[in-house]
Formats: sequence, structure tokens, C-alpha cells
Amino acid sequence: MNFIRLIATLGLSLGLAAPLTAEPLAKQQFGAKRTASAQQPAPLGSYARGCVAGAVQLPETGPTWQAMRLSRNRNWGHPEAIDFVKDLSAFAAKQPGWRGLYIGDISQPRGGPMLTGHRSHQIGLDIDIWMLPASNIKLSRQQRESISSISLRRAKGAFVNDNWSRAHHRILRAAAQDPRVARIFVFPGAKVQMCKDEKGDRRWLRKIRPWYGHHYHFHVRLTCPKGMRGCVNQDPPPRGDGCADAQEWVNNILNPPPPDPNAPKKPSKPRRELVLADLPKQCASVLRSQ
Repeated sequence: MNFIRLIATLGLSLGLAAPLTAEPLAKQQFGAKRTASAQQPAPLGSYARGCVAGAVQLPETGPTWQAMRLSRNRNWGHPEAIDFVKDLSAFAAKQPGWRGLYIGDISQPRGGPMLTGHRSHQIGLDIDIWMLPASNIKLSRQQRESISSISLRRAKGAFVNDNWSRAHHRILRAAAQDPRVARIFVFPGAKVQMCKDEKGDRRWLRKIRPWYGHHYHFHVRLTCPKGMRGCVNQDPPPRGDGCADAQEWVNNILNPPPPDPNAPKKPSKPRRELVLADLPKQCASVLRSQ
């Protein structure tokens, strides 16, 4: 057994987050790429274990949007994600006090695991959209690094606060009604509020899914584009509008259930970092491409 393999074996036996191998972590390889691959656009793998070939860069500023935190270089995505941003931002620009949308992370130039932050956003089909109304779409690069979004939650996410507006409801509804969208993650209180306020067609509410955090932004996840065989969709949301499920989340926030003394303890072993071999085989060619 050579020295590298011996160290790797010791690392696994000690429960380290990642084995010490000669192979760099996938996030280091993908995080180092500054431009997209010269390939046909294709999302490869799943949202939390994949990459994207031939990604398109969302322009830093458009008629109804601005990409934020430009230093991260995460305003890249599959062409359908870029088109979705343009379409939804044009709708948002029609709302009182909004001139469009502030767009957070989409993906790295070639997708893959990120150096910091998200576990998903790996195949160019996840989009973070700020809750802050985009009242000014002429922000400088420096302003986009320093400005922050606003929180819409109250009582740890059980309710919306005074920053919530009818425009937020309409923008989220428009996003959920788009056939390209698989689901949208938002804090539980927002989903419950939308369930209370919606008086028309409620079928779109099925796509609004309560999840931890997501009170400074909402997270749109698109379905795999047609014909993209290398792309793996998430299972569809359960049937129905999901309002009872969201209310249960809220109830648990307000009145947390007592801990079960008989419940098995979760292992404290750190999550293993992904390496290239964990991703679809095509991701190696995405990295090699010029």
C-alpha cells in the first residue's frame, strides 16, 4: 500500500469529511472554471450531483433584472433558466414599486459542486431570486456586493412580516404557473399566507414547497428540458395544493414537538465531499472542454 492510499485509509477510519487522495475535490475543479464549456447546452445528472455543459451567462444587467454578487461568478445556467429569468423579471417589472428582479445564484460556469454554499445549483436549473423589490436596476458592481435582500419572515418563519406584499404573491404565482418550473422553495409562513390569500385557481400552489430558510430569497427549480436524457428530475410534489403540509410546518415552529427519548441518535459523521468520480461521466469532458 503506497503512502497516499495509506493516508486515505486512515482518513476514512477516523471519520474525516473527505478522504485525503491525490484527486482534488469536485468543488475545487468546477470552482476554478471561469467560463462555460464549448459544448451543446445540457444539464447532466441531478440538481445536487451533476454539472452543466454549454452554459449561458445571464447578462449582468438587463432591461428588467440585475445579477447580484458578481464576484461569485454564479450567473450561469442552462438557456432555459436564462430565458425564465428574463420572462419572470418582465412580469415583476409590472408590479408597483418593482422594476424587475434581483437575481442571486444560478450556477457556476460549468455547474458542479460550489466552493461555498449550496448543495444544489449544480446543473444550471436552480435560480435564487431576492425578496427585495428591484426598485433600482442601475446598481454598480460595488453596490451589488454590499446591498442585502430583506427578510419576509416573522416568528422564525411561521408568519410573514410587514415586508410581504401582494406583489410577492403575484410574482411567486407567476413563477409557479410557468410549465418549466418543477417547484419553488420558500419559508413555511409564506406558503400558508398564499394559501389564505389565493381565491382563484389553486393548482399552482402545489409547486410552492415550504423549506428551511428561504426568507431572503425564493428558490426556483426548473424541470429537465425535453430531450435531455442525461438530466435527472426530482420526484414531483405530492398531489394537492400542499397547504395542510405547510400548516403543519408552521405548527411545528410555534409548538415544537418534544424530543423522542427512544429515537435513534443521528450519526455525527461529517458529510463526505464529492469528487469527480461521484458525478456523471460526462462531467469529466465538461471540465476538459475549452
